Amino acid sequence: MALKIRLRQQGRNNRATYRVVVTDVRSPRDGKYLEALGWYSPLAPEDQQLLIKTDRVQHWLDTGAQLTDSVETLVSRVDPTLVRKQTEKVLAAREKVRVKRKARKKAAA
Repeated sequence: MALKIRLRQQGRNNRATYRVVVTDVRSPRDGKYLEALGWYSPLAPEDQQLLIKTDRVQHWLDTGAQLTDSVETLVSRVDPTLVRKQTEKVLAAREKVRVKRKARKKAAA
């Protein structure tokens, strides 16, 4: 099952709030989710706008979940090191694939 950490819309017309949730990629935007990781209220004052449980986000990232772009921006506001570690992990995987491909190409030549 592919997992995403994304925003789930709450609230009323012209006054939306969002929950940061872990969900299956096939479920609808406002459908069921596995766990709520926090909330985001863009219309609230700056100090009451965002709450994210970074330890739970880290847990779900370790199990294979992926951040959407909007949630990645919000998480980086709360804990920039979390996003930096995730980015380094992705870059390391790409580098590993590149080295394997280069070795295979050299062996075939």
